[in-house]
Amino acid sequence: MPYRIRLCRSMEELGRAVGAIGHYFGWVPAPQDVERFSRVLPPKRMHAAFDGDAIVGGAGVFPFELTIPGGPIRCAGVTVVGVLPTHRRRGLLSRLMRAQLDDVHERGEPLAALFASEPTIYGRFGYGLAALEYRMALPRTHAALRQGLPARVGGVRLVDHDEALSTFPRVYERVRRVSPGFLSRSRTWWELRRLRDDHRPPGSGPLNRALFELDGRPRGYALYRIADQEEEDGWTRRLRVVEAIGVDALATREVWRFLLEVDWMEDIRAWLLPIDHPLIHLVAHPDRLRLRADTGLWTRLVDVGTALSARSYACDGRVAFAVRDAFCPWNDGTWALADGLAKRSRRSADLALDVGSLGAAFLGGFSFAQLARAGLVEELRRGGIARADALFATDRQPWCPEIF
Repeated sequence: MPYRIRLCRSMEELGRAVGAIGHYFGWVPAPQDVERFSRVLPPKRMHAAFDGDAIVGGAGVFPFELTIPGGPIRCAGVTVVGVLPTHRRRGLLSRLMRAQLDDVHERGEPLAALFASEPTIYGRFGYGLAALEYRMALPRTHAALRQGLPARVGGVRLVDHDEALSTFPRVYERVRRVSPGFLSRSRTWWELRRLRDDHRPPGSGPLNRALFELDGRPRGYALYRIADQEEEDGWTRRLRVVEAIGVDALATREVWRFLLEVDWMEDIRAWLLPIDHPLIHLVAHPDRLRLRADTGLWTRLVDVGTALSARSYACDGRVAFAVRDAFCPWNDGTWALADGLAKRSRRSADLALDVGSLGAAFLGGFSFAQLARAGLVEELRRGGIARADALFATDRQPWCPEIF
């Protein structure tokens, strides 16, 4: 019997499709898990692979907005992609991605994004690595802020779930509007994915919610846990930063001042920090941060013309891209970008690249010159790379503070 790929039609099918990736994490979704998950990813956004009546694979989409230079646009947040080990190497993943991208295109979502559990997988489907992220581990003994910074202002309070739900989203939204890589969060998303505290990492304590206020107004927040572990020579406590957001440089500094000054910690650890995070310039011992770069957000232009036209650009200019896209052939061809609009063109292209490389440069995380040095971009007309980089220049690195 041939395998079939289609969208889920019920909560029961959604649960079995999600279970394909759950298999690799030792997780079988219970009915309450499926109901909760369906509130942010409805069955109609989950493709399932069928072997007869059995579901052996799945690929889902969170429908949200992603901020690009210029503001938010509709984006398919690709997630829970997996095929059971019994059905590997049969082309099912490719068929799932084919069906998913066709569906995304039909729905008019010009961009798709994901975090890759295996970076070697998604390049062949047109995704490009668009952002790096830092992991940080700072010993508490070297966690002082550098001398010369302004004195402490405002105040920090630990708040309960309800107050966090009423204040944190307001802070986040101010930052999201101007931060490439940030995703939109509904109230349900905040409740079920960001502030939920009934599923804790091993060894970690409860979720702490810290609100920074200045003149009585919310200006920043931090979500963190304290991990307490017994070792041979005593107890080790680590502060694990889940998310720390400030609306401006002052708020960011004060939020991190609070986190770095929590007593009795062995170290402070954080993940998903942008590579241009100001923390490296705030601490007295930046050499002690133990920063490690890792892959972050991957993006895929599903509709090249619409996505390029939705973006803002740093200057006026014109550049033409010869785009190769074997997986989504409607993108294949030459696109001329001028006056902020991208249109099909018959003129000679300035650059040649595949759609994944265009996705890598789209948010401003990588320049075309960097990609050219890796052999991923070919300059067809002299000065083409310089013109493209001038257009795509941004004043901040893309940052998605949450894995989805």
